[in-house]
Amino acid sequence: MVQSKQGTSRHEHPGTRDRDPGVELDVPAGAAAERIARARTSFLVNDPVEPGTVRAPILASWTRSRQWHVPADHLDLPYETDTDRDSLLTRAATPIVYEVADQLGDEPISVILCDEEGVVLERRTGDSTLNQHLDRVWLAPGFSYAERYVGTNGIGTALEGRGPAQVFGHEHYVEHLEDLACAGAPIRHPVSGKLLGVIDLTCWRREANRMMVAVASTIARRIEETLLDQSGRRELALLHDYLAACQRNRGAVFALSDDLLMMNDRARELLDPGDQVPLLANAAEALNAGRRSQLLVDLPSGAIARVHCRPSFTEDGLSGGVLQVQLVSGEVATSRSAALSHPSSLPATVGSGPMWAKCCQAVGRHFQSREWVVLQGEPGTGKRTLARATHQLYSPAAHLRLLDAEDYGPRWIAEVIEELETGGSGTLVLCHVDRLSAEGVQALSDALEPHRESTDPERPWVVATVDRTRAYTSPELSELLESFPRTVDVPPLRHHVEDVAELVPHLIARLTRGADLTCSPDAMRVLMRNRWPGNVEQLYHVLRKIVAKRRTGQITPADLPPECRAITRRVLTPLEAIECDAIVDALLDTDGNKAEAARALGMSRATIYRKIRGYGISMPPMAETGRS
Repeated sequence: MVQSKQGTSRHEHPGTRDRDPGVELDVPAGAAAERIARARTSFLVNDPVEPGTVRAPILASWTRSRQWHVPADHLDLPYETDTDRDSLLTRAATPIVYEVADQLGDEPISVILCDEEGVVLERRTGDSTLNQHLDRVWLAPGFSYAERYVGTNGIGTALEGRGPAQVFGHEHYVEHLEDLACAGAPIRHPVSGKLLGVIDLTCWRREANRMMVAVASTIARRIEETLLDQSGRRELALLHDYLAACQRNRGAVFALSDDLLMMNDRARELLDPGDQVPLLANAAEALNAGRRSQLLVDLPSGAIARVHCRPSFTEDGLSGGVLQVQLVSGEVATSRSAALSHPSSLPATVGSGPMWAKCCQAVGRHFQSREWVVLQGEPGTGKRTLARATHQLYSPAAHLRLLDAEDYGPRWIAEVIEELETGGSGTLVLCHVDRLSAEGVQALSDALEPHRESTDPERPWVVATVDRTRAYTSPELSELLESFPRTVDVPPLRHHVEDVAELVPHLIARLTRGADLTCSPDAMRVLMRNRWPGNVEQLYHVLRKIVAKRRTGQITPADLPPECRAITRRVLTPLEAIECDAIVDALLDTDGNKAEAARALGMSRATIYRKIRGYGISMPPMAETGRS
């Protein structure tokens, strides 16, 4: 993307000759700089680096850069066209950046503000030659200098290390940055401690000194003080309400806002993380209304929580408040043991994540009440497997029949009718009902109708599986599905991605017929960060490709096919995965217009920009035409 640097200027910069000779630069220069350059070359060709030549933080950063496969001979940076210029960080930091840049106007130094992803938001310098050089190396607004793209540098390394970082000359991982020196300091939210961005000072290598990092840290502290003045009022109000609630109430108490979550010890004891996800999601929605409210929330563990929501603030599209929580379905132990008495781990399914467990429990309840049910979800989520496993758990000796609607014809309908009339108390699973023609939908409706309202306890339990994206594409199909009294959403794998750790060894055992093949922790981390648009079915086919080449030993990241490389930066919680999907859907509905998508979702533009970057959402080119 970026060509090799052409003829970087070597002129004497202002102040070089007049510098006080008593000032100690204490930066790699002369022979020391040459030793670092040789050490970098040795590192890049996998030769040993002489101990003591390279500072430990730099060597650690080089190692990370190599693991990220950052090219050492050229720059290849992502560009963010819609940087958020009206965020909490930019409102607090921009005036300070301008003020500092004006004070340094006669010096060959640049003051740079970046967000938490390393994307440059502001760059100010009074030196035209330095300014042109920074343009040539793409250290400019909109480009990300995160370490995973640029390797070792003051911005990305400060973000990775969560502390001040200074990088001089050949300590940079990419060769076209060796004429520069930079010092970065992270900027944190003064109340929540959340990392918001980094302030960086960049200058010519020969102009650098060790005081740069101290100056950058001082600027970062000034920005944090301004953040406290500008936004601390809301957080302090929330903190005050939270502490007051904890003093008045011995029960579970949460404090919740867009950027802050606090809970007391009782909340941690009462609710495990799986139960907290749906509780907090429902409470956040209630707090957005700006008034006190009371909720009853069904939890994955089987308990029911009564949540008292008291807003502390609601303004500028942001909200926060205090939650007081009680379990109303008996004592904790009772509700937990009651949940355990209904197994969520079905004999033919794998997974113990809260969303999958809740889905399994719901289907089990409908089986026990003999209520016909529609299982809807994305392709490959395991709808058929779930229906079969529920039957095997509750009535393993009874008759089970699976009929795929793709085989529709006179014989298929005849088999449906035969199962309904002679199947007894067994189970009939009708797969891919959404693929029936209009004629097939009508024929199936006619076949089901005489038995739908039957009170015969021996009638078959009927399950229909459908692709949720096609479930209501015609009035006839909608009418057919509505004749089933219950519908259960089968979650996509990305909403219970923690189950990948259980699915992988299970599927490997199936594919290898018990051979000694395992998945390394590094490969498992890659698999767990994948979005899995094809769900469990895609995971199965990925593992089948791997097993075709490796039957024993240990699967490493190098064994994974290319489709596994599209990963998120971290494993998303179920709530985050749902939110990510909602944002993608809104962007698709608005042709990529982020402002319109934010309005549709009821969030501010600043919030949607932050979440798009945080979730790594990128829209296809045809959806990028609508610009906010």
